[in-house]
Amino acid sequence: MIGRASSAGAAPSLPCAARSAIATVVVAAAVIAGAAGCHEAPPAARPTPGPAAAELREALSARQAAVRSMNARVRATSWIGGDRLRASVLMLVTRAGQLRFEAEVSLQGTVSILATDGERFALLDLQKNQLRRGPACPANVASLIRIPLAPSEVAAILLGDVELPAGAGGGCDRVSWDGARGADVLSCSDGGGGRTLLSFQEHGRDRDLVAVVREDARGARLWQTAYDDLRSVSTVRLPAVIRFAEGTASFDQGVEVKFKDVTINGPPRPEDFTLNAPPGVTVLDQPCPS
Repeated sequence: MIGRASSAGAAPSLPCAARSAIATVVVAAAVIAGAAGCHEAPPAARPTPGPAAAELREALSARQAAVRSMNARVRATSWIGGDRLRASVLMLVTRAGQLRFEAEVSLQGTVSILATDGERFALLDLQKNQLRRGPACPANVASLIRIPLAPSEVAAILLGDVELPAGAGGGCDRVSWDGARGADVLSCSDGGGGRTLLSFQEHGRDRDLVAVVREDARGARLWQTAYDDLRSVSTVRLPAVIRFAEGTASFDQGVEVKFKDVTINGPPRPEDFTLNAPPGVTVLDQPCPS
C-alpha cells in the first residue's frame, strides 16, 4: 500500500541557508561542466576595430609570395555524385598551375597519374593501360582530384589560398564581420561583376585565410572552400584539411583533402608535369566538353 511517509522515517529538514549553499554549488558545478564541453561562440559584433581592406589584401599577397610550390602526400575523398571515392595521392603543385597527382590504392600501388604544365593535360590510367591527352581545361584537370577549375586556380586552393580573377585586385575595398565564424571578410569584385569573399581569422600577429566563396554577377555561389586545422610548415601556416564544393552543394557533397606530409618551395622540374606513353599503352585524345 502506497501512503505518506511517516514522520519517524523522514530525513531531518536542512536550514534554508544550508539548502541555498547546496543549490549554489550544484549550479556552479553545472556551469563549469557545461563550459568544459563547449567552445565560446564568436561575438556577433567585432569586439575591436577591424583591419582595413588593404591590410587583408596585403596578407593574401604576402602568403602567396611565401608559398610558391608544394610536395605533399594527401588522403583525398570525393562525395560528388553521391559516391565516395578515396585514395592516397602524391602531389606536386606550383603557383603557376603546374600539377602532378599520383593516385595510390592499397595493395595495388600507383593506379593513375595526372600531369599538367598549365596548358596541356595527360592522364595515365595504369589499370586500363591508357594515356589520355588534351587541353588543360577544368573538366580534364578534375579527372583525378575533382576540383573543376583552371590549373592555376586548383594550384592556389591546394596551396591554401585563392587566385583572384583578373581585375579583382583593385576591387578589394570592403571588409565585413562574420559573427558565426569570427572572421573578417574581404570582398573582392572582378571585372565581370562577380566577387570573391575571403574570410580571415586572427592568429597572434598572423591572419589565417580560413574560407573562400566565389560568386557570379547575380550573387549565386559558384564554389566554396574551407581551410581547416592550420599548422606551421616552415615559416607559414598551412591547412591540414582543405574542403571544396561546387555551387550550392555542401562540403559533404564535395571534395576533402587531408595532408599527411608537406614540404614547400622545392625547385620544380619541368619534366615532372608532362607524361610520355610507356610501351604498349594506348594513347587517346581527350578534348574539353563543348
